[in-house]
Amino acid sequence: MGSFSIWHWLIVLLIVALVFGTKKLRNIGSDLGGAVKGFKEGMKDPDAPADAQAQQRELPRAGTIDVDAKEKATQPGDSR
Repeated sequence: MGSFSIWHWLIVLLIVALVFGTKKLRNIGSDLGGAVKGFKEGMKDPDAPADAQAQQRELPRAGTIDVDAKEKATQPGDSR
């Protein structure tokens, strides 16, 4: 009772196709795909050029970055 067989799912699919029609289901699928594509485009940074976005995603492959760490200067009245 907890799981459905493949025959149950085929019958459900047949009923859905009869109720909505294949053309309507195809339109729904293309609308959903367009919405996902639009969402992905909307997530991109509009100010950055396309080349900068591709470079931003890539991690440096070789070499290290050498930096000097400096302590923060304390202000008068700090409790350090």
